[in-house]
Amino acid sequence: MSEVKKENWFKRTWGKVCRYFRELRSELKKVVWPTPQQVLKNTLVVAACVLCVGVFIWLFDEVASVGIAALIGAFN
Repeated sequence: MSEVKKENWFKRTWGKVCRYFRELRSELKKVVWPTPQQVLKNTLVVAACVLCVGVFIWLFDEVASVGIAALIGAFN
């Protein structure tokens, strides 16, 4: 019985790399890229959400600071 000789490591690896880039290009052709208007709109929505959450955290921090200062003052 004769054994089937495996390809060397370089050929196997090079084949996998080539297949990866072929599949990558194939998948990128399926992507629906957003228009500049959509990018701007989504960026503004994200910026507004970040600003709102930041203000909420800042307010919570201020209220907590006042509450903790009041507790510390009450026990001194």
